[in-house]
Amino acid sequence: MKRRGPKGMKGAAGRFAALRKRLGVLWPVIAGLCSLVVVFVMGTTGFMVIEGWDLFDSVYMMLITLSTVGYGEVHPLSRAGRVVASLVILFGVGTFFYLAGAFVQLVIEGHIQNIFGRRRMRRAIDKMHGHTIVCGYGRIGAIVAREIDAEGHDVVVVERSQQLIDELQQKDLPFVPGDATKDEVLLAAGLNRAKSLVSALTDESANVYVTLTARQLNPDIYIVARSESPDHSQRLIRAGANQVLFPHLYGGIRMAQSVLRPTVLGFMDLAMRGDIEDLQMEQLTIAPGSPVAGKDLIESQLRQRFNIIVIGIKKADGKLLFNPQPQAVLEAGDTLILVGGKQNLAAMQNELA
Repeated sequence: MKRRGPKGMKGAAGRFAALRKRLGVLWPVIAGLCSLVVVFVMGTTGFMVIEGWDLFDSVYMMLITLSTVGYGEVHPLSRAGRVVASLVILFGVGTFFYLAGAFVQLVIEGHIQNIFGRRRMRRAIDKMHGHTIVCGYGRIGAIVAREIDAEGHDVVVVERSQQLIDELQQKDLPFVPGDATKDEVLLAAGLNRAKSLVSALTDESANVYVTLTARQLNPDIYIVARSESPDHSQRLIRAGANQVLFPHLYGGIRMAQSVLRPTVLGFMDLAMRGDIEDLQMEQLTIAPGSPVAGKDLIESQLRQRFNIIVIGIKKADGKLLFNPQPQAVLEAGDTLILVGGKQNLAAMQNELA
């Protein structure tokens, strides 16, 4: 007979610990339920073998014993049968009450609600299309997720820190717990259906890996990655990032502009966020079938029809035109940078997009 060596025992202990960690708060209930099943099967078998009872009488005896209802014995017990009944009482009844206590604890501490809440969230994420995935809910990622959610767009956060996961649960933001560098975690966040991804992890090498993975799994997704230094931007671009941002650099520039041009910067911030009443900055990409495609600004009559101002046009090849002339032709794939009333912009998007 082959003995299990120390390595085998360590491997079994490791798998047991991994299973316990995976079950989490459900571990006491699952363990109690498994123990109760084992006691029930062994007790039933004991009554059938020792006392010679049939399956129905043995199961009934186990039920009245475990539930402690106080009914009499199904048949008179022999000495060996009483030993079996005693063992059932000692182990089975204790296990039964342990299981009941574990379940009550789940209910009192709200774990049951959290489990059902996560299932509802899982179903909601599975139904999302064209949403944004934010990897990392630190100082930068939290602001990104909050702004996207405030605009009314779907967002899913990927985070592995339990402390930040608890914060996400309180704010009722859709999230997927886990490591964003793992393929299965990104797919669980709906990567194959997402429109854009923001990699805002503090570890720059992790941002490179997330960008590379996301680009491979979804070639059409728009990726914005965080970097601490402009010197490192090229590796993120080579990995597949459409845009690389530097929070510390931009933060310093904005602070300088707040001193040099406070009114201009304040107006831009309020307009972009829509905090100014009936004024907002927006962008609109002209679709191939749009009624303004192929027309110049005069023929499109955007100013007359919607009372908006076109302050820039980004051509499909990336060229950017500021303060375009009235003769500038609007082509499919061009992105218009607009300023106007919120309702006018919404009406324009509905008609021309």
